[in-house]
Amino acid sequence: MDTAHDQVIAGLDIGSSKVATVLGRKTPDGVEILGVGECPTEGMRKGAVVNVDATVKSIRQSVTEAERMTGLNVESVYVGISGPLIKSFNSHAAISVKNEREVTNADFTRVLEIARTVELPNDREILHVLTQEFIVDDMAGIKDPRGMTGIRLDARVHVVTNDVPGARNLLRCVEKAALGVESLVLAPLASAEAVLTAEEREVGVALMDFGGGTVEMVIFYDGALRHTYVLPLGGGNITSDVAIGLKLPNADAEALKVSSGCAMIQKVRRDELVELPGVGGRQPRPLRRQHLSEIVEPRAEEIFALMRKEILRSGFEDSLGAGVVLTGGGALLDGLPELGERVFRLPVRRGGPIGIGGLVEVVNSPAYSTAVGLVIYGARAAETVVEQQEETPSAGIINRVKKYLSEFF
Repeated sequence: MDTAHDQVIAGLDIGSSKVATVLGRKTPDGVEILGVGECPTEGMRKGAVVNVDATVKSIRQSVTEAERMTGLNVESVYVGISGPLIKSFNSHAAISVKNEREVTNADFTRVLEIARTVELPNDREILHVLTQEFIVDDMAGIKDPRGMTGIRLDARVHVVTNDVPGARNLLRCVEKAALGVESLVLAPLASAEAVLTAEEREVGVALMDFGGGTVEMVIFYDGALRHTYVLPLGGGNITSDVAIGLKLPNADAEALKVSSGCAMIQKVRRDELVELPGVGGRQPRPLRRQHLSEIVEPRAEEIFALMRKEILRSGFEDSLGAGVVLTGGGALLDGLPELGERVFRLPVRRGGPIGIGGLVEVVNSPAYSTAVGLVIYGARAAETVVEQQEETPSAGIINRVKKYLSEFF
């Protein structure tokens, strides 16, 4: 494990319905996926820990499964963090360039430091500072200003903040599972690493990570993150509607939704039947699939209508040249992209991890986007830290990762 290339990078996606672990390593061509493990969880609700012991148990189980599959030992992980308590905003700062000639590394670091120095309440902390653009004098749209000549340097950044108690609870669960934390990463940002192409980020795209308890959205335009939003509804709400509507236990409702649910009634043939599981020893009985769709479609449509409202509020609705990309386990629901096109009036595609090597067919599902994205993110962070190590031997790894994060966005 002496070089960055041999290092095992572990992504841990602690969701509302399952915990997924993906192990990978950096290769000269990118990232190779080595193994996965997953385990259902009862310990999380809408991105927050509600039961520490249950969450720890699920984390252990999913990591152990990935270790068994690969014969590797996981010591530390990149952890996805999400939930309605994530808040983000745009910030900017300006400085005059020292010696009025060339923008140096010191100027670059100083303007980013000022941009991230925002007054935050005690219960909030900065998770990411992601650069959008730099302006040198009057020239805008610069990705990296170092080496340019000018008098004034402006930085525009997107600041993502999280809830301190929530993050502490999540960290405590990971540590109780005997794992170190390399870094906390905004979950939909990690998914974007795995799912989106550079062209999509450039022309504008809204990525929606459809989970069990939340739908999380990140909007990219001109190659940079512009807007973040978390809706506290998700696939679990569709499941409970099915459970109530058909008088089924939650587990049966989930299985029925996954196997036969459809978010577009028009897609379902009128004569199509599905089997309704019998409860309490009763015989299974046939059910018109359209009837199931009549329960699924209104809730899915409500979720999309709320997301559309947020896109309008963000002001980026006309900048989404690549439309909407759906990912996360909830995105597997039949008919969802078609319903999305109707609600958003934009092109919609389902997105799973792309551009990876190794066990591609195993993690080829939107359900693994966040965990795979965390591995890709970790590979890039490791690369940046290795390059910078000589300069800051004393800084802690989290600080180093956070400090140089802005450089590779």
